[in-house]
Amino acid sequence: MTITLSDQDKSTQPAAAAGQDRPELQKAIEEIVESGFLGVSLRVHDERGEWAGSAGVAELGGTAKPSVNGHARIGSNTKTFTATLVLQLVAEGKIELDTPAADYLPAFGLDRRITVRMLLQHTSGLFNFTGEVYDDGSIVHGIPVPYSTTGKEWVNNRFHTYRPEELVRLALSKPARFEPGTGWSYSNTNYVLARLLIEKVTGRSLAEEMQRLILGPLGLSGTVVPDASPEIPEPHAHIYYRYEEAGRQKTIDITRYNPSWVSTGGDMISTSQDLHTFISALVGGKLLPAALLAEMCTPHATGIPNMDYGLGVFVQKTDCGGTVITHNGGNVASATLMYSTPDGGKTLTAVLNWVDDADMSIAAAFRNAQQRLVNKVFCGEQADPAQPAD
Repeated sequence: MTITLSDQDKSTQPAAAAGQDRPELQKAIEEIVESGFLGVSLRVHDERGEWAGSAGVAELGGTAKPSVNGHARIGSNTKTFTATLVLQLVAEGKIELDTPAADYLPAFGLDRRITVRMLLQHTSGLFNFTGEVYDDGSIVHGIPVPYSTTGKEWVNNRFHTYRPEELVRLALSKPARFEPGTGWSYSNTNYVLARLLIEKVTGRSLAEEMQRLILGPLGLSGTVVPDASPEIPEPHAHIYYRYEEAGRQKTIDITRYNPSWVSTGGDMISTSQDLHTFISALVGGKLLPAALLAEMCTPHATGIPNMDYGLGVFVQKTDCGGTVITHNGGNVASATLMYSTPDGGKTLTAVLNWVDDADMSIAAAFRNAQQRLVNKVFCGEQADPAQPAD
């Protein structure tokens, strides 16, 4: 089976991508679409070169496949970019990892036990401003998010602008999950503080610093730091949200929304090609000194089986016993995957789009899709590609 690329896609693909015959990858993404997704685009770099393909549709009611060069909201892959930027500033001598974050950001009255390292590692204990689910099943809401009981409120206010300081102050008004350094809990608050830290020590915006140290040097022309802009460059797949109003089901296009509600927890836009370029350059030692890269990829226990966390990256064990450096990012109705072997020799980047809802109905299918692709690319036939995630 030969992948089909539009003329626009062909013009920006290496010849190897358009010519490779990888029917097993095409079949995998077609089956993922059949499991409930609107569209999937996948890019793989390995010992056979580069392959890129897509399946499904770019928008409801359409017939065109998603572009393999499409832009997408990359969710928490933003954290890997942000952590890399902080570590680059460590290399420049502007930040120290084990200095209290309060020394750089005195205005918030942060617990002085919280270090910069703890922010990047999610060991600060700070409340997650997008809400917390506790071990007993109880939920403490933060700002309105697309899920649970606040979904409709998020839809109605999806063009509202939140400032980073506002999100941090909301988080600090809630009890911490644990004493700093005594546990692990994923919190977007940590990375909004990292953004403010970057801006404070450099005197420049996050977007300017990202351009100076990462986007410019790597030529990531498809990657955007949007701040509060709802726009997303073409080409891109569309994303949708389904909800009930006055007893009737409504499905609306939410491709445009203001991402400031998640800020540096997950607001960036990129492409599968740019994500490949970034992660391979990062793990390949082109962005950080060896010692800082080693610290970034040093695993810290999270309590999640086979998934430890470094500084802005997950260090994940595959079903066949290998290790991948990854993060991934899920935003409302879309997700991006970003995986690499520790040497950067093999990468998987992907974009998925779907119709979302407050109940996260796609969640189980998403976990299975993720596992399927990782097994197919990093394990070959050594693991069952249909095996569900734990």
